[in-house]
Amino acid sequence: MTSSSPSAIRFQTEPKVSRPVWTIFSLCAFAAISLFFIPAFIIRPFRHQSPRALLFAMALRQHAPLGTLIAALACFVLAFALWRTVRRWRKAFLVLTLLIVTFSAVMARLNYFEWMYHPISGPQFLAQSASKLDPKEMILAVRLGDDARAYPISQMAYHHVLNDVVAGVPIAVTY
Repeated sequence: MTSSSPSAIRFQTEPKVSRPVWTIFSLCAFAAISLFFIPAFIIRPFRHQSPRALLFAMALRQHAPLGTLIAALACFVLAFALWRTVRRWRKAFLVLTLLIVTFSAVMARLNYFEWMYHPISGPQFLAQSASKLDPKEMILAVRLGDDARAYPISQMAYHHVLNDVVAGVPIAVTY
C-alpha cells in the first residue's frame, strides 16, 4: 500500500508534537490555576489557618495577578501553536484548560472574600423592647456619651465589619 492511497491517509496519526511544548503548556496552566485556587483553599472562613499556611497563601495572593497573567498568556500562545497539530479531543482539552486558566486569571484580580464578608453599610436598629434577640445572645456594645448601640455576635460573625455613627462619631465595629 502506498502512502498516497485513501486508506493510508484515513488512518494516518496526528503529527508528533514535541513533548516540551505540552510540558510547558501544562506547567503554565498548573501555575495559573494554582495561584488562584491554593489561596482560596487555604483562606477558608470558619476554619483554622496556621500562621505559616496563611503567610504562604497571602504571598501567593499578592503575586497572583501578575503570575496568572503571564501564565495565561503563555498558555494561549502555546495552545495556538498546538492547535493545528492535535485532534478534536485534544482541542477540547486545550479549550477547557484555557477556560479554567482564564477564570483563574480573572478571579486572581478580584477580592472574592469581600463578596462573602461585605460590611453592613446601613444598619437598622431597634429598641431593646422591640428586638427579638434571645436573652442569652452575645452582643458587642458601644457607648459614646448618651448614645449606645448593641451588635449581635451572630450577625457580626458573618459580616465581620459594620460601619456606624455613634454620637456623631463614625466607627467601624468588627468581630
